[in-house]
Amino acid sequence: MKLPSRAAALMAATLLASLTGASGMSAARAADADALPGVNMEATVKAAQIDPRRPDDRLTPGAKAGVLLVERALREERLLDAKWVDGYFGTTTVAAFARFQRSLGLTGLAANGLPGKASLTKLGAGRFRVTHVIGPGARVSAGGVVIDTRTRNMLAEAERLLGRDLVLLQGSYNRGGDPTSAGTHDGGGVVDISVKGMNSATRTAAVRALRRVGFAAWVRNPDQADWPWHIHAAAINDTDLSRQAQHQIGDYYLGLNGLAGRGPDDGPKVTIRTWEEYRRR
Repeated sequence: MKLPSRAAALMAATLLASLTGASGMSAARAADADALPGVNMEATVKAAQIDPRRPDDRLTPGAKAGVLLVERALREERLLDAKWVDGYFGTTTVAAFARFQRSLGLTGLAANGLPGKASLTKLGAGRFRVTHVIGPGARVSAGGVVIDTRTRNMLAEAERLLGRDLVLLQGSYNRGGDPTSAGTHDGGGVVDISVKGMNSATRTAAVRALRRVGFAAWVRNPDQADWPWHIHAAAINDTDLSRQAQHQIGDYYLGLNGLAGRGPDDGPKVTIRTWEEYRRR
């Protein structure tokens, strides 16, 4: 009789444990963990940004299996009703995940409803393993402002593609620092970039380079609001994103301009990719 793969793995681990003692016990635990289904963190985080902004119930491609595992776990934790276990990481699932994060004692950006590595791993204990792990990295200083390591690396690659340096006007983790930003800079992954010395073609080229490496980016102008000309960029899948920045990225995937009025995207058309997807190309 052919055993299911998980049962076979456990039987092999048990036999090994009987032969090798403590080292066998470690092998058994490893085999058990390997037998768990995987949640693709990249795809799940992406869904948590896009799905809450959708006007319909379409699912984010490649995310359904992982989102279902997360939602079932939240259901088991009594944080999500069964009717919401549907593979759609909408506002109800985001709110449930934020409650789970708070139950772990997490606060602030660590409880923003996006699955971070620590909270997703904790939820998955005994239920699923986390694959394609992503994270913002440490906070660093760049051009006189604070950003995270992932954002710094993305900016460096955009500069390489563009063939010129980018000057930052505003960085990340700037809670309440600019009321015109509507909270988008409160978390990580978001920068404003100077367009001084750029003509229209260069501004467009800069936005294109930023989009290619994984930013949702737009040229902003004084006709839109009380701000000077600049480029606004938010790093897709930065798990430190503020809620407002999450919404901007969701709108970007849906062909919108990231502003409160949710108008059509006015930037250059590129294939939308995360930083990790870009690096794997």
